[in-house]
Amino acid sequence: MEILEPSQYFEYESFVQNHPMGGITQSVRWHNVKNNWGHEVVVSRGGDGEIVGGVSILVQRVPFIGTSMLYSPRGPICDPYKPDVISDLKKGIDQLAVKYKAHLYKMDPDVLSSDTRFLGIARGAGFQQITGGDGFETIQARFNYRLYLEGRDEEALFANLTQKTRYNVRVARKHGVEIKVVGEEYLDDFMRLMQTTGERDGFSVRPKAYFKRMLDELGEHCRLYMAFFEGKAVSGAITTNYAGKTCYIYGASDNAHRNVMPNYMIQWEMIRWAVETGCTVYDFQGVSGNLGEDHPLYGLYRFKKGFNGTLDELAGEFDYVYRPVRARLVDKAIDLNESLRGLKKRLTRG
Repeated sequence: MEILEPSQYFEYESFVQNHPMGGITQSVRWHNVKNNWGHEVVVSRGGDGEIVGGVSILVQRVPFIGTSMLYSPRGPICDPYKPDVISDLKKGIDQLAVKYKAHLYKMDPDVLSSDTRFLGIARGAGFQQITGGDGFETIQARFNYRLYLEGRDEEALFANLTQKTRYNVRVARKHGVEIKVVGEEYLDDFMRLMQTTGERDGFSVRPKAYFKRMLDELGEHCRLYMAFFEGKAVSGAITTNYAGKTCYIYGASDNAHRNVMPNYMIQWEMIRWAVETGCTVYDFQGVSGNLGEDHPLYGLYRFKKGFNGTLDELAGEFDYVYRPVRARLVDKAIDLNESLRGLKKRLTRG
């Protein structure tokens, strides 16, 4: 086990980028996006000195309580069935828990809920599994809709779309919707669309600076796509491409001109990027695990389902609690904060 110095991160980055479990949130670049968190990297080496497992850890200090939370989004990166490697990485995490006075370490690896072999290894290492209800209770969505490309070309993938989705992509083409990969100069347009979408769908919008950091820090691994109709930006998306996975991270659209189907065409163009770069999967990211047609988020699932992929139920979060008393204090503080936030919303509406 080794806790790396920043000068060694290039070795870890190469490992993650070429590992089947690799993902953008385990890249050291992701820490630069989450610049209000601290950061550490732990690796496990084999007998030849090569990295066989690694984990990027974000460190969130909790004010007033004098503690920290350690979190590895979609980590660790290793063979999930090698308990010796996981145990070795855990030794480094334990050292960091002492350094940062952490009450909790949390990880949410990209493993399925049906993977009983990994679940047994995690529990044997002392982790508590956290799943939640519909899938949005955890930090990362627990239900992801994914299109596994399986080496298919664009023609085969387009034929694989549902009839309605193929029709909608063609509607956008017929009406002259144009999809462009653009730069930061279009972030104001993207923010306008995000504000509209947030108001329509009832979610808070991240600040412009966050999206700018994504484009700046992730570089060639991140794109801002915009859909234009009659010269006006009507839809946008931020997508990452890393370690053989293209991930649709953020999307936004105007209330006007939805009839020309820009959202379908922008998705198709991002799938084309995944094909062009030899990715194995296009990840539409989160949907609700409640697939009832009366559920408020059913429309999101129906839209993504039109691309004829697979709904993956992930195992969720795995917590290792170092300081139970402080962990309970933090949980109570979070609950209180959420209650006050809800009260503020009600008072504002009233």
